[in-house]
Amino acid sequence: MIFSIEKHREEPRTDPALRRALVALSVTEIVSWGTLYYAFPVSLTNITGDTGWSVTATMCAFSVGLIASAVAGIPVGRLLDRYGPRWVMSAGSVLGCLSLVAVATAPGLAWFTAAWVLAGTAQAAALYPPAFAALTRWYGPRRLRPLTLLSLAGGLASVVFAPVTALLLAYLDWRATFLLLGAVLLVTATPLHLFCLRAPWPGAEGPRPGTAFSDVRPVVLSREFALLAAALALAALSLYATTLNLVPFLAERGFGTDIAAGAIALCGTGQILGRLGYPALTRRTSTHHRMTLLLTAGALAIAFLALVPGPAPLLCVAAMAAGAVRGMFTLLQATAVSDRWGVRRYATLNAFATAPAGTALAVAPAAGALLAAGLSSYPGAFLVLAALVAAGAALAAMSPAGDGGP
Repeated sequence: MIFSIEKHREEPRTDPALRRALVALSVTEIVSWGTLYYAFPVSLTNITGDTGWSVTATMCAFSVGLIASAVAGIPVGRLLDRYGPRWVMSAGSVLGCLSLVAVATAPGLAWFTAAWVLAGTAQAAALYPPAFAALTRWYGPRRLRPLTLLSLAGGLASVVFAPVTALLLAYLDWRATFLLLGAVLLVTATPLHLFCLRAPWPGAEGPRPGTAFSDVRPVVLSREFALLAAALALAALSLYATTLNLVPFLAERGFGTDIAAGAIALCGTGQILGRLGYPALTRRTSTHHRMTLLLTAGALAIAFLALVPGPAPLLCVAAMAAGAVRGMFTLLQATAVSDRWGVRRYATLNAFATAPAGTALAVAPAAGALLAAGLSSYPGAFLVLAALVAAGAALAAMSPAGDGGP
C-alpha cells in the first residue's frame, strides 16, 4: 500500500461523537444540496422571466459554478486531509450563504455568473465530497454503511427543497427566495457543522498542507489512477445526461407528459433502490470488477432506451434501471479511491479522481440536448451516451485494483 498508517489510527470509531456527526451530515447534505443546487432549476423560469436573460445564458452561469466546484475540490481536499471537516464544512456553509446573497442581488448576468462561481466553491466544501471524506476517515473499514445512509439522506434534498422552493416562489420573487434560502443554509448547516463534527481527525498531525501533493504524486500520476478518473468522467457525463434528458427523449418517442413524469419518478426510485443495493454488490464483487460491471449495466440500460421504441411500461422499467445504476454510481465515486488506495490522504486523492467527473456533470445537462440536435434524434444521442459509458467500463477493466487499503 502506498500510504501506511498505524493500525490504531485506521480502526473505526463508534462513539457518540461519530453518531452525532453522521446525523448532522445527513441533515446538512439535504439543506446544502437543496439550497446550493436544486433551488436553481426550480427558479429558472422565474429568473429568466424577471431579468430577460436567456435560458441558455442563465444555465451557463450555473454550469460555470459547477466547473468551479470541481476545480475547488482539489485544494478543499488538501485542507480536509490536514484539518478535518469541521472548519472546512463550516466555512463552506457560510460561503454558501454569502454566495446565495450574491445571486439574489445580482444586477446583471456577469455578477450572476460570478455569484455561482462563489457558490461552486461553497459546494466543494459543503456537498458530498467533504462529507464522504469525513465518514471514510472516521469509520475506516466500516465506512460503507454510513456512506450509504448519507447518500440516501442526500437523495431527499430534491424531494424536500423542490416543493419548498416552488412554494416560496408562489409568494416571493426569486431574489427574496434565494435570500431566504441563504439564511436557511446559514442557520442550519453552519452550527451543525461547527458543533457536531468534533470527533478527533485521524492524521491531523501529518505533514503540512503544502507537502500534500508530494505525498499523493505517485498515485495521481499512475496509470491506474488516470484510467479510474477517465472512467468516472465518462460515466458521470453519460448517466447524468441520460436521466436529465428523459423528458425530451420520451416526447420524441411520442409519449405525453404523464408518462414522462412517471419515468422520472421511477428513475428517482431506482436511484434509492440502487443505493440500498450497493452494499450487497460490494459483498459479491471485487474492487477491480465492481466498476466494470456497474458501468456495463449502465451502458446496456441506456442502449435499451435508445433501441426499444416501447411500450411505455418497458421504457419506464429501463429508466428505473438507469436510475439504479446512477444511484450506485454515487457510492462508487465515494468508495473507488478508498477501495484501491486506502483512506490515508483520501480527500486529496478523491478530489483529483473526481475533478474530471465534476466537470462532466457541469456539462451533462447540455450534452444530451446538443447531441440530439447534432444527430437530429434523441435515441441517436442516447446510443452515443451508451457507447461512452461502455468506453468507461472498458477503461475500468484495464485499470488494476490499486494497492488496496483498509
